[in-house]
Amino acid sequence: MLPLLKQVLDNFNFDIDPEKSREENGEDVIRNAALLTGAVAVEPLPFADLLLITPLQIKMVLHIGKIHGFEISAERAREIIQELGATIAYGMLARQVMRGLAKLALPVVGGLITAPAVYGWTYALGRLAEQYFEQKRLGLPFDQHQRSQVVQEARKKTKNILPTASDFSDLASELRRRAEERSKAQPGSDKTVDAAPVDLNKDRTSDSKPDQTKLN
Repeated sequence: MLPLLKQVLDNFNFDIDPEKSREENGEDVIRNAALLTGAVAVEPLPFADLLLITPLQIKMVLHIGKIHGFEISAERAREIIQELGATIAYGMLARQVMRGLAKLALPVVGGLITAPAVYGWTYALGRLAEQYFEQKRLGLPFDQHQRSQVVQEARKKTKNILPTASDFSDLASELRRRAEERSKAQPGSDKTVDAAPVDLNKDRTSDSKPDQTKLN
């Protein structure tokens, strides 16, 4: 699992694009993080996504904080996730456990069921983090009512931008392939390992049609 985790985290790097607005940079980070967590969820290993998505979400919050002018530690990002995640996570853990059990019985189907929900969960969390830092930048509070509104708006938008099942499975396959190549490569070996990040924006459009898989 460690080679896969390293490959996924290495694939999620971000530099602020000065040609884009704060909102556009934030959208790129959130959607890329959501896509990667969805791809991780496709992995047939039961409950592996619960262990792999947290480091991705921490990195997402770090990137969003940087966009809004805040340099925070990974530990602080984890605390923010725990604070904001309470708005959306009460039913999520139970659903993840059920989907983990589904992977035990039907690994491929269980993963494809999980991916859209994990995408939506991460996207909503990213939107919460974005608003959290914006309110902090302005010196304004971010109460529970505001957080609930952000989550509801994120859920509505997710239905219009949700990648297809093949998007998730294709990305998962490519990440797995590169992770396997990396794990087989020995120090001093002449074997070349593809270290370039997978293009997460390939074939992605802002008006992409939603997947037919229902978000829970």
